Amino acid sequence: MQLLESGLKVKEYELLRRNFSETGCFGFGIQEHIDLGIKYDPSTGIYGMDFYVVLERPGYRVARRRRCKSRVGIQHRVTKEDSMKWFQVKYEGVILNKSSNIQ
Repeated sequence: MQLLESGLKVKEYELLRRNFSETGCFGFGIQEHIDLGIKYDPSTGIYGMDFYVVLERPGYRVARRRRCKSRVGIQHRVTKEDSMKWFQVKYEGVILNKSSNIQ
């Protein structure tokens, strides 16, 4: 969670609507890892990082377990709207409709 918070701080807690998937996951990237406060190492150089968050409700394990797999009901799945609301409540984030200047 601490790494996720520092990544969101670099993005100023602003994500685009298209960063959220229909399955309730969301992801974003940063250009330089030194923005997170990591010390620069000349042998490594500067690299970007991608963050990807998967949100699930309790009980989702039934779809992944080895014995007696089962399907998760539609009402129990996390939707795009659920994940956007969670992001806004948990991190007080802002969701933008369109990007003003993507490079």
